[in-house]
Amino acid sequence: MIQKTPIAILISGRGSNMRALIEACERPDYPARIALVLSNRPDAAGLEVARAAGLQTIAIDHKSFGKDREAHEHKVDAAIRASGAEIVCLAGYMRVLTPFLVNTWEGRMLNIHPSLLPAFPGLHTHEAALTAGAKEHGCTVHLVTSGVDEGPVLGQARVPVLANDTFDTLAARVLEEEHRLYPEVLQKYLVTKHI
Repeated sequence: MIQKTPIAILISGRGSNMRALIEACERPDYPARIALVLSNRPDAAGLEVARAAGLQTIAIDHKSFGKDREAHEHKVDAAIRASGAEIVCLAGYMRVLTPFLVNTWEGRMLNIHPSLLPAFPGLHTHEAALTAGAKEHGCTVHLVTSGVDEGPVLGQARVPVLANDTFDTLAARVLEEEHRLYPEVLQKYLVTKHI
């Protein structure tokens, strides 16, 4: 029987990368199980998906904390710890994290980003790739550090940029690769890291 490391997934929206991780974790040979799905938005569609999969969910609305991002993160951290999770996977969690949460989970927090980092960090990556005339685009799974999208790269997937691509068509092809890459990289990370 494979040892399954408990993970927490943090989302802000529909949670499509979370779905890919849920499917992977359901496999008996996959080295992770989902201990918690947490969102900063109570109306995030992904929470319903997680509940339907029988997972523990919690919403900690960042709006209740005003501008005090660290106070919000203390509640998030407490919920992650209470779930027993040992690894945090950001999956469309649309919050810039403070040093508190980043340092607390340093080396144990992964993120997926829709570009081939270090190219196009931050938001609107598909628009940036097309505007820059990039010949290829893709996605990156990386460890989270204090710099936005600057952590060590754990894996990447590439797609060609086609002559007739729009933001939407390019985004759709990259998203398909995200869903393949994130579970694959997490598996390698857990197997080699020996948490």
